[in-house]
Amino acid sequence: MRLDKMQVEERGHAPITATKMRWGVAHIYSSYNNTIITVTDITGTETLARSSGGQIVKQDRLESSPAAAMGAAKKVAEICREKGINGLYIRVRAQGGHNGSKNPGPGAQAAIKALARIGMRIGKIEEVTPEPHNGCRMKGGRRGRRV
Repeated sequence: MRLDKMQVEERGHAPITATKMRWGVAHIYSSYNNTIITVTDITGTETLARSSGGQIVKQDRLESSPAAAMGAAKKVAEICREKGINGLYIRVRAQGGHNGSKNPGPGAQAAIKALARIGMRIGKIEEVTPEPHNGCRMKGGRRGRRV
């Protein structure tokens, strides 16, 4: 049953507007030293917007903070809006590898919340931290790091 605009208004519903969804991919790299947000097109070949915690705050120690990540997310979202992107797939990445931390820094969650609060549509959140397959030898010597 298809309703025209007149019937929709008579029933008391809000008018239905069909906006074209344009999707991008937000790559959020979050370590304990910085948070970097890059938005690309779906294929990942063209960078549309990028920002980091270091562009928002003055002190080095605050680059990874949630406040800096929220500022970076706000900056990226504005650029995306100008270019017509209204939906994002999110890929969160920690440092990873054979020597890096396997869990993302404090800015990752704050950046995702900020993107959602600004009004960007979030499609899928994916965790893409690189996982070692026992290639290189860990640092710390034969008996490991002694604390």
